[in-house]
Amino acid sequence: MKERKLKNIFVNGAVSAQFIAESIEKHQHSTTIGAHSIFLGQVRADEIGEERVAGINYTAYEEMALKKMDEMREAIFEKYALSCLHVHHSLGLVPAGQVCLFVFCSSPHRKAAMEACDELVERIKAELPVWGKEILTNEAHQWKENK
Repeated sequence: MKERKLKNIFVNGAVSAQFIAESIEKHQHSTTIGAHSIFLGQVRADEIGEERVAGINYTAYEEMALKKMDEMREAIFEKYALSCLHVHHSLGLVPAGQVCLFVFCSSPHRKAAMEACDELVERIKAELPVWGKEILTNEAHQWKENK
């Protein structure tokens, strides 16, 4: 059995607003889609002690992450009536205020798109081997914990 090529979900640095807009625009040709649910994860400038988070430097075990994302994608497609599903996650430094995670689910009806998007975001945060090192304004750092 031929192994399927895994879709690369990683982008270097922040996910740009232009990329997000172009992704939405590409789906306007499909007249069977009735709903899109989009999640945008943005780096917060959290206060940690006397400092603020200036950005997050994301790293991943890429091969494992792509395999895990493929498994999650297939499970979500089996559970919900989706037309398409896209995930883009940053690697490298993403400054506070910039987008680091873009999840885009489309379906004929809104409920499936919204529920699939919500479930997938929760699974990404819990299961994907991606780590974020919070870089503070004084250049100190700490590993981010997903809550």
